[in-house]
Amino acid sequence: MKTLYRASRVVTLSYPAMGEWVLVDGRHVERVGVGEAPEADRVVDLPGTTVLPGFVDTHVHLTGTGVHHQAPELGSAVSAAELLTVVREIAAVRQGPVYLHGWDESGWRDRTLPTLGELDRVTERPLGLARVDGHLVLVNSAGLEASEAAGQTGVETDDAGAPTGRLTGNAGQAAKRWFSTNLSDHDVEELQLAAASLAVAHGVTTIHEMSMPADRGMRDLEILLAHRSRLPLDVVSYVATTDISTVMDLGLPRIGGDLPVDGSIGARTASVSGGFVDRGPSPEGYFGDDELAQYFHDGHLAGLQVGVHAIGDAAVEQVVRTWERVYQSLDSRQRRHFRARRHRIEHFEMASLDVIERAAMLGLAISVQPTFDARWGFPGGLYEQGLGSERAASMNRFRDLLSRGMELGAGSDSPITTIDPLVGVAAFEAHHDPSQRLRREEAVRVFTLGSARLAHQEDKKGSLEPGKHADFVVYDVDPIDSLSLDGVRPVLTVSLGRDVYAA
Repeated sequence: MKTLYRASRVVTLSYPAMGEWVLVDGRHVERVGVGEAPEADRVVDLPGTTVLPGFVDTHVHLTGTGVHHQAPELGSAVSAAELLTVVREIAAVRQGPVYLHGWDESGWRDRTLPTLGELDRVTERPLGLARVDGHLVLVNSAGLEASEAAGQTGVETDDAGAPTGRLTGNAGQAAKRWFSTNLSDHDVEELQLAAASLAVAHGVTTIHEMSMPADRGMRDLEILLAHRSRLPLDVVSYVATTDISTVMDLGLPRIGGDLPVDGSIGARTASVSGGFVDRGPSPEGYFGDDELAQYFHDGHLAGLQVGVHAIGDAAVEQVVRTWERVYQSLDSRQRRHFRARRHRIEHFEMASLDVIERAAMLGLAISVQPTFDARWGFPGGLYEQGLGSERAASMNRFRDLLSRGMELGAGSDSPITTIDPLVGVAAFEAHHDPSQRLRREEAVRVFTLGSARLAHQEDKKGSLEPGKHADFVVYDVDPIDSLSLDGVRPVLTVSLGRDVYAA
């Protein structure tokens, strides 16, 4: 069936640059044009609207997004006492273990976290509270015991050697994995569907799902793969594992994704040269050089696109240095194909100009989260709290990445920040360093065609042209020319030729 969508303006991000209507045949765009429209089986009139290509979010945790939006009020707490009050109210109406996500102490006047005793008084049932970045989990005694996290590295203890209830690293992963086991398959499906529905309501038609087996087990991914065709958007799966055979058995052409080489700045687990100003030396990265090189080398030779998570400057340097080592081991024919693979680095927040240039020479693809800068990059914010003003000021060099011709895509890392791509576009425009800001159309292009390229999907997604997927979003104001993007929401989202959201 052919459907004609008529609007005031269609921004194609290709040639021709503009149109007035889009003709869709099944899942694909047949034509974009101006003037007299062709006949169609169905006509959708959208007067006064602007059509953009569907947004591609390069970094999403679907189940985690669903969990977060069951109790988003955690992110509004402004003190430990208020956090505990919110959690107590939620626990009172739930049964079984309680696992919540989203607190962020960086904006609290007093950033002291709840004690184990205070967490124990909230509920006698197992309780887990993941920090907004997911790299620090607060648990009560019941949660610590049930998850068996106490036997893992990353359990913080006080001067007397008693646990404080704060878990990072392997202990944090063990706790999150245990709480995930208490979700039924149906629960996981519903959480993923709720997150996908939220995404299309904000104009996102494709996500790069960052599956985390260490946090949720393989079951989470298996459930997603089994029902992804029924979701209202397209899903590209990345699996945070070094097990190449598992990924190839799943038929996926990519591996790693959000596989952490280090942690986060908020949890003070990022690998940062010079350490943190409020915590002393930072922990070392999670991989030795030889181990990381073996993973990169094997993944590349297996024909996979390989990705990792790297935030701190020491972690970013290690990743680029190791890719250089792998590149040097290849013969001339293999090197010619290396750049085309677009091996990925997620976050890439603390990268010097030298490291950026070296990454560009290798053809590495970078997935950034501009809303991180808007949320934590301002003076006095989280980055400055942990790194000091000088290092914080040089983070997230978006303009430098783009100007060096790097493969650059953008995402939200939902549920860490909102899945709304226009919030990310506004963050690109308002970077804390004016020299690193992107113009509106540049930012939109990074969130569409740039993001599609990170998964080798530029022949299917990212722009509106004949033969590509019919993925687009309709607004009643023009997001390209509007002075402000605050509160701008879609009136219609179309994914793979389906009307998946209507205001």
